Amino acid sequence: MSHSIRYIYNEQTRAFEVDRLSARATVYKTGAVLLGGITCFLIYFFVFAQARGNATPKERLLQHNNRMLAEQIGMLDSRIEAQDAVLLDLSLRDNLVYRPVFGMEEIPADERNAGMGDESRYDGFLGLDHAELMEASARRVDVLTRKAYVQSVSFDEVKIYSSRAGDMASCIPSIYPVNPKTVTMTSPFGARFHPVRQAIIFHEGVDLAGPAGQPVYATGDGVVESTQINFSGYGNVIIIDHGFGYKTRYAHLKEINVTAGQVVIRGDKIGTLGSSGLSTGPHLHYEVIYRGTQINPWNYLNPDISPEEYNKQARHG
Repeated sequence: MSHSIRYIYNEQTRAFEVDRLSARATVYKTGAVLLGGITCFLIYFFVFAQARGNATPKERLLQHNNRMLAEQIGMLDSRIEAQDAVLLDLSLRDNLVYRPVFGMEEIPADERNAGMGDESRYDGFLGLDHAELMEASARRVDVLTRKAYVQSVSFDEVKIYSSRAGDMASCIPSIYPVNPKTVTMTSPFGARFHPVRQAIIFHEGVDLAGPAGQPVYATGDGVVESTQINFSGYGNVIIIDHGFGYKTRYAHLKEINVTAGQVVIRGDKIGTLGSSGLSTGPHLHYEVIYRGTQINPWNYLNPDISPEEYNKQARHG
């Protein structure tokens, strides 16, 4: 240890004494070494902790906030799913119950489920934490908003039609287009052998044969959609749009007494029975069309009606 202790000569005491300053310096030096070691240890511990995935308090706070955000997004998605299920139920009832009652067309699924269309509205999520989750949720909210809007508009339309429910009874075709006591049904609705084309063809209406020139009546209130005068096919034709999904067609007429756009009421004379077009004799080809599809007119005809009752309904005949 002698090499680590310094002695100096004290002229006052005329003796060698231990150098106290050197000892103090040794203590300082030792402390500096210890401090450096502790610093190195802390640096090593910090780096090691980072390598092991342990975060600083600030980073732990950010991680906690991110977890909370992800949970909130998940809760939002659950609420969106619940509301989407409610809207799905409403849309099914709307398409399968409410709209068909009034002859309204179904709203296509792609129209109900359409988004907002502007993709740039989602650019604000770029670079954010959970950007994909937030964008997906935003898109679902937009679709939900679109569905709610479409459903709201649909209910408004149904409300308008329901307010006209009293008119529906007079619009639905429900009487014979000619006096039933003066005609005979020669071809029913359905597959039949066509007398001119000599082939089995689906007959989309009924044929009512009778004397040429007798009146043909509108079977329900409506608006004349179109008239055609030609020498082939159905010959002279009238189509009436009755609303609520119903239309009627009157073909092979001798005369047409109405024009397109004209408002008619049940029992108005619209033409006369004839044999125009592809026909083998005087008769009326009569169709009932519901939502674009021909249906059996027999379901809308009352063959037991008396001439007096018929003339009362066909009040302009």
